[in-house]
Amino acid sequence: MEIWNDIKTSFKEGSVITRLIYLNLGIFLLFRLLHLFFFLSGAGFNGLIWFELPAGVPQFLRQPWSLFTYMFLHFDFLHILFNLLVLYWFGRIFLDYFTQNQLLGLYLLGGLTGGLVYMLAYNLFPVFSGVIESSYLLGASASIIAILIAAAVRDPNRDIYLFLIGRVPLKFLALFMVLSYIIGISVSNAGGNLAHLGGVVAGWIFASAAQKGKDLTSFVPALEKGWMKLIRPRPKISVIHKQPPRDDYEYNRQRMADHQELNRILDKISKTGYDSLTRSEKEILFRHGK
Repeated sequence: MEIWNDIKTSFKEGSVITRLIYLNLGIFLLFRLLHLFFFLSGAGFNGLIWFELPAGVPQFLRQPWSLFTYMFLHFDFLHILFNLLVLYWFGRIFLDYFTQNQLLGLYLLGGLTGGLVYMLAYNLFPVFSGVIESSYLLGASASIIAILIAAAVRDPNRDIYLFLIGRVPLKFLALFMVLSYIIGISVSNAGGNLAHLGGVVAGWIFASAAQKGKDLTSFVPALEKGWMKLIRPRPKISVIHKQPPRDDYEYNRQRMADHQELNRILDKISKTGYDSLTRSEKEILFRHGK
């Protein structure tokens, strides 16, 4: 299991980008394996729908957690491949100007804003009335777009290199992507493009606030602390109350009793071994061994 140990080490010691990539990839593989299992058993698999974000309000009220879970959820290989590559490329640019906590916080804010814009648009515009009950959203695109836009607002003239195009200022790439999302609403994947625009809004607001000295992701340390308390097992503490002796006679009597008890425990060990001791006997032996 050396590979598994390497993965755990890189997750523990890696950057927030590495952890987000592992998290998205792990969830993708989990649902793919579940889908394979149900496929081979001849049954249909619909477990994904409980973690996707529904456009309809009644469906959302039955699964409100989906506003958070959808941003870590992928099912198509090319979808997750493209998203993780963009997260890696532009996440590294983002970290040239901001902290890892801010990247994680903006990932969450971008996903939340994208999901809310998606739901709001589907419930507001009549064109979606016929498909609202069957529409669901999944993917990290809104979160990743927020990171890209924040980097572009922070350093709009930074040059990046695009395949077959060459050097391009980051602001032009961001502008092109925003326009493509707006146009794409009426062409294909309206829900995805609306969520992308929500990510654009989140990234722009975050970067604009940062330029004014305000950090909209200051909730992340408290969130991480609460999460660690939730998943970290609580140590079992044994509390032993022992009344102090009241006089010399009582003190000597207690010492004699303790000595006799210790001799009994040692005799038990010699006959049946240490593993035969009770928990209280082991505590007494440990206390005398200090």
